[in-house]
Amino acid sequence: MSPRPRLDHVRRPELLAAAAEVIRERGLENARVADVAERAGTSAPSVLYYFASKAELLKEAITSAEERFYEKLDRDLAGLESARDRLVEVVDSGVGEGDYDATLWIEVWARSLRDEDLASTRAELDERWRRTIAETVRYGQERGEFGDADSESFAVLLASLLDGLSVQIALRDRQVTPDLVRELGLRFAERELGCELRTEAA
Repeated sequence: MSPRPRLDHVRRPELLAAAAEVIRERGLENARVADVAERAGTSAPSVLYYFASKAELLKEAITSAEERFYEKLDRDLAGLESARDRLVEVVDSGVGEGDYDATLWIEVWARSLRDEDLASTRAELDERWRRTIAETVRYGQERGEFGDADSESFAVLLASLLDGLSVQIALRDRQVTPDLVRELGLRFAERELGCELRTEAA
């Protein structure tokens, strides 16, 4: 048997981007490998050669999307000295629009209940999100901008708040708008950290 060829560094992102688009539009249950292949300009067998199942495609698609999310977020945070500005940026990034892929996450959360491999990926990605929040809080505490709240507990609470409300945004809930979610996230952070965020973010 000939060795498995390496997937071209351009082809892989194209396949994963196509998979993410199809899953967002149709949901994993109704997404067909043929649809992903057509979107990527290739054949269904070629997709299945590298991804054994739709569940694997979802896992790789969410991981790829998260990598892009953090690449941008890390660049944005590096350009901000103020911890307050950094926390506002973190909240903005998790509001459920732009680079945050709430629709894919809904699929991941649902599938993780019965898929151990996907559940492991979910846990790693959620941990990274909470760690990013906690590190931002500790940075602010070291600079004297934030109070002495427990950074780990705060991260769990803020992540849960933003994640939960982003689902409502993805569902197009008329009462839960991105502006409201941002306001609630910043209001929660101000109360817990003893700082003012909304004025500076205006």
